[in-house]
Order: sequence, then C-alpha cells, then structure tokens
Amino acid sequence: MHDTALAVDATLWLNSFSQALERRDIPGALTLFAQDCYWRDMVAFTWNVKTTEGKPDIAAMLTATLEHTAPCKWQLGQVSGSRSGTIEAWFTFQTSAGHGEGIFRIENGVCVSILTTLQSLHGHAEPLGAARPKGVRHGADRNRETWSEQRSRQEAAFDNGEDPYCLIIGGGQGGIMLGARLKQLGVPTIIVEKNPKAGDSWRNRYRSLVLHDPVWYDHLPYIPFPEHWPVFTPKDKMGDWLEMYVKVMELTYWGGTECISASFDEAEKRWIVHLQRDGKAITLRPTQLVFATGAYGPPKFIELPGADQFAGEILHSSRYRDGADYAGKNCIVIGAASSGHDVAVDLWEAGAEVTMVQRSPTTVVRSQTQLDLAFDIYSQVATENGIDVDRADMIAAATPFGLQPPVQRELTERIKARDADFYEKLAATGFQLDFGEDETGLMMKAYRTGSGYYVDVGASQLIIDGAIKVKSGIAIDSLTRTGMRFADGTIVPADVIIQSTGFQSMHEVVAGIVDRATADAIGPCWGLGSGTRNDPGPWQGELRNMYKPTAQEALWFQGGNLALSRFFSKFLALQIKARMEGISTPVYQTPF
Repeated sequence: MHDTALAVDATLWLNSFSQALERRDIPGALTLFAQDCYWRDMVAFTWNVKTTEGKPDIAAMLTATLEHTAPCKWQLGQVSGSRSGTIEAWFTFQTSAGHGEGIFRIENGVCVSILTTLQSLHGHAEPLGAARPKGVRHGADRNRETWSEQRSRQEAAFDNGEDPYCLIIGGGQGGIMLGARLKQLGVPTIIVEKNPKAGDSWRNRYRSLVLHDPVWYDHLPYIPFPEHWPVFTPKDKMGDWLEMYVKVMELTYWGGTECISASFDEAEKRWIVHLQRDGKAITLRPTQLVFATGAYGPPKFIELPGADQFAGEILHSSRYRDGADYAGKNCIVIGAASSGHDVAVDLWEAGAEVTMVQRSPTTVVRSQTQLDLAFDIYSQVATENGIDVDRADMIAAATPFGLQPPVQRELTERIKARDADFYEKLAATGFQLDFGEDETGLMMKAYRTGSGYYVDVGASQLIIDGAIKVKSGIAIDSLTRTGMRFADGTIVPADVIIQSTGFQSMHEVVAGIVDRATADAIGPCWGLGSGTRNDPGPWQGELRNMYKPTAQEALWFQGGNLALSRFFSKFLALQIKARMEGISTPVYQTPF
C-alpha cells in the first residue's frame, strides 16, 4: 500500500508537469515547484550543463528552451521515499533531439529538485546490447577486409593527413574516457599525449601513489574493473589499465605527441593545430578541440626569497618521483594537502628526515571513515543491492551543488564525532585543521578549489608520532644556504625543498597553446563561485567551464577525477556528436 501511495503521488506530479510543458504552460508548470527549487539539466533542455535555481530562473530557462526542446513521452520509473518526507522518482522522456532520463524529488506535493539528462540522440544511439556490431560478414568475399585490416586502414588515414572531427589534447583518464564515448558515437577523434604510452601520466607519479577513492567510484565507461580489483588502485596498475583500455576500445591515441599551438579559423570554423609527433611536425584541422590536461593547469610555484643562495634542490611535487633519491637527507615539503602528505610519507619511508610546512589549515578525513560514511552508493553493498555505477552517478547528480552544503555539513559532523580522538591528537601536534569556512568538509573543498584536503592513508599517524615534523602557521622568511628561515627566527635544515603548492587553472594551458586573449575570455576552470577562499563569486551552480560550451567556439574542457570524467564525458560527447550531425544545439546561458 505504501509503495502504491508513493507511485500515485509521483504519477500525479509527473502527469501534471508533463502536460503543462506540452501545453507550453510555463506558469502552470511553476505551480508544481516549491518556492526554493532547483532544476539541474545535462544537455537535454539547455544544451549546456546548467542548474537553474528558484522559480524566476526556471521560468526564464523554460521560456528560452521549451519550444525547441519539445519534451514528450514522459514515463515514470522507480519511486522511493516517504509521503511524510521526500519522494524520489525516476523518469524517462524524449525531446526533439533524443532520449532523456531524470530524477525528481517532491515534498508535500511540490518539486524541490529535478534532474534532466540527455542520454542519446535520435538516430545516433550507441551500438550497444542488441545493437552491437556483428563483427563479421558471413559468406565468401574476395575483397574481404578483416578486423585488423580495417583498424590499420583507419589509423593510416589519420597518419596520411585525414583530419579528425575532434582533437583531444591530453591522453590521461579524462581524454581517454571522452575518446571512448566519441568512438562509440562514431565521431572521428584523435587523442594526443606528450608521454609515450597511455597510462604514463600515472606511472610517472611518485612511486607510492595509490588512488584515495574506492574502486566502485572509479570505473571507466563500458569496461568496469573486474571483481578481483583492489579497493584502492596502485598508480602503476591504473596506468596498465588505461593502456589496455585504449587498445581494447580501439582509440586513436598518439603518444609522444606535443601540441605546440592552435588557432581558430573563423571563416572555416575549424582549428589549425600544430603538433610535434616523435620529432615530426604535423598540422591537423579538427572542428572541435578539447583540452583534457587534467582538472588543473601548469604547476604553481611560490616565491622563496634567497632561493639563489640555497645549495640544495628545489622542485615541484609534479616532478617528484622516488624518495630513495633523498634517503638520509633533510627534506622540507611545502604544502599540507594530498600531494604534500603523500610525498612526505614516501620520503619518510625512504629514510629521509621530513618537515612539512603548512601554510593554511587542511581538511583531513581518514580513509576508512570516508569509505564507510561518504561512499554508501559506491560500495560493494550498493552493487549487491542493484545500484551499479551508472545508477549511482545519476543519484549523486540529482542533488544540485546548491543543495550540497547542508548535506555535507551533516556528513562532516558525523565524521568529526566518529574520529574525535584522532583529531584531538593531530591538533595537539600543531597541525592546523579545518572543515571548510562553512564546515562543509572535504567534498565541497574538492569542488570549490580542488585543494586544501587530505584523505588520510597513513601520514597523519606519522605526524602524531612526530616522525614527520610540522611547521604550521608561521610564514617563510627566506632560504639560507643550508635551510629555511621562518618569521619566528627558527631555521629548519634542508637538502631538498619540494613545493606541493598545487596547480594553476586549466585555462592557463590554453594561454600557452592558443593565446592569452582566448584564455582570459574563457576565464578560470573549476570552482563553483561559492565566495569562499580561492573560489570567488559570483555563484555558478556548476563547475566553471567544465564539460560545456565556453566563451571560445568549439573549445571544450574535460577533466577531474575518474568519477567526474566518467559521468560528464557522456554529456560532452553528446554535445560534440550533435554538432557533427548538424543537430540544432541552441545553448542556454545566463550572464554571471
């Protein structure tokens, strides 16, 4: 009876909503929303990754998009929740461009949030399941072309000067996942990567690196990790998986290739891209250009007065490889976020004397606590209950960023209560802890700045035990010949200084390859505009410039961790495919 009652309420709301939209009755549709409401859209209505907040913003979005979207054929799916609280319902629908899927949440009969996503384009569905390719043409044929011959021909076409429709700069996880999506959609694509082989961007990191997120959160599209895969993936194992994935997914991947420059031809509406491939100059003219160089840009260095007289070595953590090179030496690590902790542990394990310089407070969450409390829908239990990674991604996306802070505050309070003794011991060392300016914890820091946090996999205990020393909250004055002097007059001896000081925005890569004006027109990547430290307003509602149209025509950004790259690569691929097929893609944007 209870489930039937929920379904009745959800059906009533969806029928009223769909009928209002089909009548183009925007005021009528708005009566079905709460005053404080959110509509998060992934390409279906806006041809953008866009969240509208409040009835006036939703009305403006529908006024601009409803006619060309022409939504119809709404069908209710699974319903859960409670009548006294929130009812959550899945649904499918169609638009003039394709098939969609979404989730709405209603309270007291009105909608507080709705997610709409475009899942496929009419006439251009991926060849999956029953639509998969046959792989052979039976019967005798003197002109038969085998699979390997076909692959060789396709690769040779690009080698001989045929231009791809899309060029992806960066062959790490983000570029590879987008390349796989585009391959399945039939979009001719080349991925270029400076490193010789796929996976090298992981292999070249410091030797002790292991993913901090669990396997259920990290799957790639189409080929999930096998059941025996470890919960936390070592970096070389991840590199091998990516190399295998590129081969099995039949991606055109040019290792040993550097993008030297790119410019957009306004008349031809194509890019002119100059590459250096294995020492040979190549020019390509793709229509779409994607920067997939990670979530960040070039390394960020801080100025160290007296560096010219320092007798030791100074390097950025991006160049750090192995603590064995510094065994027995005095090492200073500047930075107390993820890389700083990982590098410090690697140095300690190699027998170095390590001091961590903490310039601002860090959010620390123990790995097991994070696993137990923050990954409930990405877990073995969830999988056994029928929540696969694609379903989990949709559930996670159904909560817009504007509604995340209270959810994350509640999670943070649970984390602090569970590990109170741990935090007390860590703070007693002088290590500065915080949980964000608004107590929203690690996840909101990740979205807002991508910095200032650490998932503890062992470094914190070394700090508590005094094995890794911490110099916290005291400004660096200058370097001496043999160490680092601080504002309080103390000097810490150093043979090597490793700057784990983060990275610049990815749009700085555009400045180096395209030009400064284009990069400035686009603006920074990442962040939500929360107004917190290093995430200036105005409020964006989605990650800045990621996975969606930018101020520069036909230029896109793809990046982030494995989970974000997996989920958003689908919507970026659909946007590119639609343009290739000449499908109308009127982008709904609002000025900030």
